[in-house]
Amino acid sequence: MADETTDVLICGAGAAGLALAIELGRRQVPFVLIDKSPRPFHGSRGKGIQPRTQEIFEDMGVVNRVIARGGLYPLQRQYKDGGFTDEPMMEERAPMPAEPYAMPIMLPQFLTEAILRDRLTELGHGVRFGAEMTGFEQDADGVDATVKTDAGQHTLRARYLVGADGGRSFVRSALGIDFPGKTLGIRGLVADLNLDGLVGDFWHRWNDGTLQQLSLCPLRGTAMIQLQAPVPLEGDIDLSAPGIEAMIRARTGRNDIRVHSVSWASAYMMNARLAERYRVGRVFLAGDSAHIHPPTGGQGLNTSIQDSYNLGWKLAAVLSGAPDAVLASYEAERRPVAAEVLDLSTRLLEAASQRGDMRRGRETHQLDLGYPDSPLSLPAADDLSLRPGDRAPDAPCAGASGQPTRLFDLFRGPYWTLLDCAVDPSAMAARHNLRIHTTGIRGDIVDNSGHIQDAYGAVSRWYLIRPDGYIAAVVPAAQGVALEKHFLSLSGGASA
Repeated sequence: MADETTDVLICGAGAAGLALAIELGRRQVPFVLIDKSPRPFHGSRGKGIQPRTQEIFEDMGVVNRVIARGGLYPLQRQYKDGGFTDEPMMEERAPMPAEPYAMPIMLPQFLTEAILRDRLTELGHGVRFGAEMTGFEQDADGVDATVKTDAGQHTLRARYLVGADGGRSFVRSALGIDFPGKTLGIRGLVADLNLDGLVGDFWHRWNDGTLQQLSLCPLRGTAMIQLQAPVPLEGDIDLSAPGIEAMIRARTGRNDIRVHSVSWASAYMMNARLAERYRVGRVFLAGDSAHIHPPTGGQGLNTSIQDSYNLGWKLAAVLSGAPDAVLASYEAERRPVAAEVLDLSTRLLEAASQRGDMRRGRETHQLDLGYPDSPLSLPAADDLSLRPGDRAPDAPCAGASGQPTRLFDLFRGPYWTLLDCAVDPSAMAARHNLRIHTTGIRGDIVDNSGHIQDAYGAVSRWYLIRPDGYIAAVVPAAQGVALEKHFLSLSGGASA
């Protein structure tokens, strides 16, 4: 007999675990979130929040907090031949009606996770720190986990278990899932420092493209500077303030940079690995448990959060009566994305290591990632510019009352959305957990600037938008019955 029961047990309270907990919490799904560490992570291993993740954070209710605490990436100041040049690291883009977030935001991982914990608290939940999973067994109906704390050992029965416990995942190892990939032959040092001697708000870089390269970057939202540098593959690295100051002096030739303290530091081997499976029975992997990336391009933390954004609504849907095929789509959708992101991160690492090229463009923003082969998509005509599996674009518009709004405002929340573009609004019946918005004559949405038409087209169609903001179906006006049947097959007619 278990000491405690819940619907979902989440092992690991990093970015992936917290994001999943928020997704379950706002759907009123009972869960327990544990982490074996006695306190929250206090480093900045990941610090880039890409535009697609900013869209997700808007849906979660935290994007303004993230942007307020963080900031845009600074200019790079590259030192060479006794001088320096300044240039942007990011390809500058302006927000567009379909893409309201145009540029990555820098925010240290510990601050991002603190914001997510605050949001979780607002939803009435928290993290059980100092709680280590030591074993689990599953059957056809659930998972029995053993959890050890300072107070002793207890058992917890959950209908599903999610391993979000990092690159050295206990859950993945216990399942016997292979984690193939490669060690990239680079050992890196990352450290959050309190120092003085640097002038201006720049990402300072020395010796790019060599083994002596070193960078010092201001950490937005803090008074600290982050050091990044390759270090020898073997041997101990002096992580003390004097040791790191000596490295800075040796690689920059400057004696005026003084390191006062080290808040956090890590010397690590860079790897690119992808789990062979994301699911075994009632146990799932998310985040670094399923994939680990080199840090180039700021992809790892974002991919992890998007794993949870995908998995959260699907767990809730199946717990409310939707078919297991909805959960089965998690691996089918997210594993190919991770493979694509791993390839990008590795290519960017090679460019940085061999040529010192740190410039980043749209390919890192994750706005173009989608699920073109998703089993949850209703087959559609080949000539569509916006297809099932694509990210649903935003568009400024107005309500019938004349008040300004956006499609993202209408999509927000743990619901499905049916966007009726100039279709008879009476052709689709109201359904639980489905919001229907119509344009055209007597529609509740007015496309006063033509942005919906630009993004979705002028032809009369239905667009079924999933709770995670991707398109599940695009059908002509006359196919409302097929659309309704598809929605019911995915939602189970209940909350998702």
